[in-house]
Amino acid sequence: MRTSVLHTLQDPTQFKQLLLQWAQQFREVVFLDSNNYHQNYTSYDAVLAVDALTSIQTDYHNAFDELNTYQQTTKDWLFGYLSYDLKNDTEAIQSSNFDGLGFPDLFFFQPKKIFLIKDDLVELRYLNMCDDELDSDWEEINKQQSSSNQQQSTDNRQLLAIDQRISKERYLEKAGKMLEHIYRGDIYEANFCMEFYAEDATIDPLEKFVKLNAISEPPFATYFKNNKQYLLSASPERYLKKEGSKVISQPIKGTARRSADIVEDEALKQELLVNEKERSENIMIVDLVRNDLSRTAEKNSVHVDELCEAYSFKQVHHLISTVVSTVGSEYSPVDVIRTTFPMGSMTGAPKISAMQIIEDLEETRRGLYSGAVGYFTPEGDFDFNVVIRSILYNAVNKYVSFSVGSAITAQAIPEKEYEECLLKARAMRSVLENT
Repeated sequence: MRTSVLHTLQDPTQFKQLLLQWAQQFREVVFLDSNNYHQNYTSYDAVLAVDALTSIQTDYHNAFDELNTYQQTTKDWLFGYLSYDLKNDTEAIQSSNFDGLGFPDLFFFQPKKIFLIKDDLVELRYLNMCDDELDSDWEEINKQQSSSNQQQSTDNRQLLAIDQRISKERYLEKAGKMLEHIYRGDIYEANFCMEFYAEDATIDPLEKFVKLNAISEPPFATYFKNNKQYLLSASPERYLKKEGSKVISQPIKGTARRSADIVEDEALKQELLVNEKERSENIMIVDLVRNDLSRTAEKNSVHVDELCEAYSFKQVHHLISTVVSTVGSEYSPVDVIRTTFPMGSMTGAPKISAMQIIEDLEETRRGLYSGAVGYFTPEGDFDFNVVIRSILYNAVNKYVSFSVGSAITAQAIPEKEYEECLLKARAMRSVLENT
């Protein structure tokens, strides 16, 4: 079904830049970049998929069933996303908040052309129907080298007026209401988010992605394009991966700033490791993930590989846990996703109660934010990130949006949670405002 060709790369970093530029001609694009951040379970350094042969696009009604049929029927590489509001397909929850973006709830496509980069090798996997373009595409990609610097230097200097959907005063009030739910025992923890946005906005999505990615260099960066709808993501978090019968979830909860001073930076990291509030946030979500994974796991196969390990990124330190399971043979790949989605790190515990309260207190429909982007392989394996630290853009209605959130627990201080949100918003805001 696919023809495979292998090439050696002299400069993998430069090749990724050329490849992403070349991809702009296509209607559908998914580019995934690990930025050489080698965590456990990394399959590729970068992946590009372009040009749909087939696709599926739907709202949340029966979305997982439709995706399951599509995946089982094609038995091929599929790339796309799951929006947060697919929760409405599995639970009795409705989303009536404002949505300025208008993305479909689910979108996947079967690409004609795939590039898989690992170390200094790139494998091209083209559908047989277009394998006569392998040589000409390769030449076209590498011919861009002489003009790449000029293309990268173009800079859209439109000044965007970034608005905040929830004011500081209302945020503090809503965080207080979230705490009331916790004190009453309705929930233990919830991820409370707010939107920043700009209307009548025209941006260069590729330029903004390159800048955002350079600020953070995260392990799950994503450039996604579906015609005029874009996701520019600098996500540090994996949602879920399947390798054979093994399933891996790596929730992030717990954040500390970085410091340019080496001694202070290490002290901040060590403080994060022992911070009772940050650890409790993480451990509550680990318990939730263990419960979610157990729904499709073989008996006694769910275990925690890492608990509250500190990982350092360019802007922040994070606590990350790794939970693994062995999936039962009777379950499909989509079953594993359906029973764990949305991810616990973006909802709370108990999950359904947290999602209902989130829906009441937040003012924006999350959509693709706090959803997931990734791919299925022909063998039924998959890998998906968590859509955070991300800019969403609809070029048709000229609407730009990014959202940030933090975990509210019984120990939360609303003022500090608000400051954490502003810290997380800094990179997206600076990229959009060209500062």
